[in-house]
Amino acid sequence: MASIFIKIINGEIPCYKIAEDENYFAFLDISPNAVGHTLCIPKKEIDKILDMDEDHYMGLMQFARKVGIAVERAIPCKRVGMTVIGLEVPHTHVHLIPLNSMGDMNFKNKVELSPEEFQKTADKIKAHL
Repeated sequence: MASIFIKIINGEIPCYKIAEDENYFAFLDISPNAVGHTLCIPKKEIDKILDMDEDHYMGLMQFARKVGIAVERAIPCKRVGMTVIGLEVPHTHVHLIPLNSMGDMNFKNKVELSPEEFQKTADKIKAHL
């Protein structure tokens, strides 16, 4: 059964897309820790990041780096944190989270954004790609 991320990639579920290439896809997390919290995923559904072959893994990291640089340029923050947890959706995903404090990495603290705020954030990040 296709994960929610496959449905997002296929356009069955809407998202605030940041970037896409042949193998990878980036979009704003709909339940963000901070404004600009972005997910980078492989288009191929792979549950665990360490199950990816080395080339695909390195490609995801290169893609996430490119997106992370755009996030850092677009969103005022001290740095962009990166984490891979992968328990909530069985599809490899890299979290890019704008950080101003260690608390911004706490997945219990969420910010709420309107659709207009999500779109404005996505547009700001895309402008830096």
